[in-house]
Amino acid sequence: MANSIFISGTQSLSVCNRVSPNGLGFVGSDFNGNQFSKLGLSRTSYKIKTLAPICSISTSRPASQPRFIQHKQEAFWFYRFLSIVYDHVINPGHWTEDMRDDALEPADLNDRNLTVVDVGGGTGFTTLGIVEHVDAKNVTILDQSPHQLAKAKEKEPLKECKIIEGDAEDLPFSTDYADRYVSAGSIEYWPDPQRGIREAYRVLKPGGKACLIGPVHPTFWLSRFFADVWMLFPKEEEYIEWFEKAGFTDVQLKKIGPKWYRGVRRHGLIMGCSVTGVKSTPGDSPLQLGPKAEDVTKPVNPFVFMLRFLLGATAATYYVLVPIYMWVKDQVVPEGEPL
Repeated sequence: MANSIFISGTQSLSVCNRVSPNGLGFVGSDFNGNQFSKLGLSRTSYKIKTLAPICSISTSRPASQPRFIQHKQEAFWFYRFLSIVYDHVINPGHWTEDMRDDALEPADLNDRNLTVVDVGGGTGFTTLGIVEHVDAKNVTILDQSPHQLAKAKEKEPLKECKIIEGDAEDLPFSTDYADRYVSAGSIEYWPDPQRGIREAYRVLKPGGKACLIGPVHPTFWLSRFFADVWMLFPKEEEYIEWFEKAGFTDVQLKKIGPKWYRGVRRHGLIMGCSVTGVKSTPGDSPLQLGPKAEDVTKPVNPFVFMLRFLLGATAATYYVLVPIYMWVKDQVVPEGEPL
C-alpha cells in the first residue's frame, strides 16, 4: 500500500514497501513531468511527512478524456428520455432480477428494521429487491432525476419508501445515519467516484455496510472505445482502491452478469460487479478531498451540451446492441464452447 508524501521539488511521490525487497522505494515526478525513482532505501534514510490520503486514482482513462454522459446535467437530460423506457428496454438486457438478487446478497439485508439508503435509485428496480428483505418505511430512495423517481413512485411495493431528489456526492443524511448503503448503476455518472464513496462511508453507522453495483471496463477494443466515450466504466481494482481510501474495511468484489453472457466480460458490463465494504469506526471518512470536480451552478454552453449529449447517446446505442449480440451467441454456440 503506497502512502502519499511530500518532498520539496516534487509534484507527486509515493513511498512503497513493495517496490524493492531491500527496503522502501520512491516513485514520482517533478513539476516538469520528469519521472524518477529510487529503490532499496533504508527506512531511516529520509525523514518523510505522511499526508492525509487524497483522491488521486491512477487510471488509463484520464479525467481529460471526453466522456459524453458523465456530468450531472448531461445525465439529467439523458434520463429525462431514458426513464420512459428504462424498465422495459435497459433492464432486461443489463440488470435482471436474478442479477439484482445476486448483487444484493453481499449487502446482508438480514433484518426488516434496517435503515437503508438507495443512492441513485432511479426507477426503484433495485429498491424492489431491497424491500423484499427490509420494511419499505425504513428505505430512502435518492436520485437526481425527478423523471426516474416518478417511475419509482408508481410502484406499489415502494409506496412507503421515502423518495427524495439529491446528489450522490453530497448526501442529505447525517453522519452515522444508515445501517446499509446501496447504489446500483449510478457511479458511472459521478464526476468524482471517490467523493461519492466517501459519502457512503460518512452516512453509514459503525458496522454498517455499503454495497455499490456498477460497470466493469471492457477489454475488447471496440467495446472499450464506446464505453470510454459514453461514461465511466471503472476497472475492478479501482473500485477496491476507492473503497479502501474512503476508510472501508473487509472490501469484497463479487462479479455479476446476465446468464447468457456465460461469464464473458471482454465487452464490459453496465452491471458487472457488486462491491461491499464495512465502516468500522464512527464519524466521517478519514479521506480529505478538495473542491468538487463539477460545479453544477456554472452556465452551460447549449451548443456544446447538445453535441456532447448526442455523441454520448450514440455511444450508448452500442450498449443496447451488445446484450442482443451476446444473447444470439448464447443461442447459437453450443454449451461448453467459448462465446
